[in-house]
Amino acid sequence: MAAGTIPFEPMPPLRGLRVGTVMAGIRKADRRDLVVFALGPDATTAAVFTRNAFCAAPVILARAHLQRTRPRALLINTGNANAGTGAAGEAAARACCAALAERLGCAPEAVLPFSTGVIGEPLPVDRLTAALPAAVAALAPDGWADAAWGIMTTDTQPKAVSRAFARDGQTVTVNGIAKGAGMIRPDMATMLAFVAVDAVIDAADLQSALEGAAAGSFNRITVDGDTSTNDACCLIATGDGPRLTPADPAWPAFQAALDEVCRQLAQAIVRDGEGATKFITVAVEQARDAAEARQVADAIAHSPLVKTAFFASDPNWGRILAAVGRAGLSELALERVAIDLDEVGVVRGGGLDPAYRETDGQRVMARTDITIAVRLGRGEAAVRIWTCDLGHDYVRINAEYRT
Repeated sequence: MAAGTIPFEPMPPLRGLRVGTVMAGIRKADRRDLVVFALGPDATTAAVFTRNAFCAAPVILARAHLQRTRPRALLINTGNANAGTGAAGEAAARACCAALAERLGCAPEAVLPFSTGVIGEPLPVDRLTAALPAAVAALAPDGWADAAWGIMTTDTQPKAVSRAFARDGQTVTVNGIAKGAGMIRPDMATMLAFVAVDAVIDAADLQSALEGAAAGSFNRITVDGDTSTNDACCLIATGDGPRLTPADPAWPAFQAALDEVCRQLAQAIVRDGEGATKFITVAVEQARDAAEARQVADAIAHSPLVKTAFFASDPNWGRILAAVGRAGLSELALERVAIDLDEVGVVRGGGLDPAYRETDGQRVMARTDITIAVRLGRGEAAVRIWTCDLGHDYVRINAEYRT
């Protein structure tokens, strides 16, 4: 079950990029769980990674490889996170990179590894490497849809978004897939995302574009307040297509397409949050600065009491009020704070809006998509983040995760 519609759009082939997906039996049989992206020699790659200090072995290796050479392949497995595995985990990730590099005729450092799944278990290197010949044989320009399935863990549905723009009469396409349903919180948000554009873009410009897109998307979502050990988002410019630079008139169109792909994928992760039934936008306005606005938004979005009230479709507005109050803002003038649920005014002048009726609140809470709007009355800064409710299935899924 998901809170609303999860995008799974047609993914046109991109010039200069091939994708292959197979069943390797990494954790479960008869499940797509190994994906390979093959990049051309002129491709450039950018990435952002988790800030969790206990980052996984593939994160450590991918960061290092990205600094050393131009990547020629991505190697992604699900079912095993290869996190909390120490030096043995790093050696396992290196062995898998070397095995794929041999198949593709590139250096091991030109392979970026990504993993997701159970933390603390040894990576089954033999099973993974045994499936690489089939993965390489499956490489095809139209392999995006299978890959969206192949990177899933507790997701209920695959997530795929594509946008296009024109540059001098030539169509340029941005494709993106992502996975994630739990352990979702910035920075990054357990999520993985892979986005590509069929264009020529310098690596530094690509990195800047990705960081901007991630700031407005993957770093504005939270399901449960837990940042994973394995989070990563990778952006590829295939090197086959028109050249784009920030000075190019088409650059804003590229950035807009990239932003939209990332935002739609990020919101899809929230809609597919483990056990989610509500998609909640938290919009905080009239703050002194963006950091303060985010502080209040996070206090609301991470509150188990707020999230369980939404699961029950209960307009328990006092829980939202309490979250704003404990957000830690100094000299908060309570009489200036206003809180709305969609079009319904709830809090005014430090207490319940005299015009509020419980039936109005219940009408809003019965919806799948709901906005909590908070106006602090102390400035002009604003922020918007996305979260979901918290229900029985979240507890069940995570209690049974390793069984």
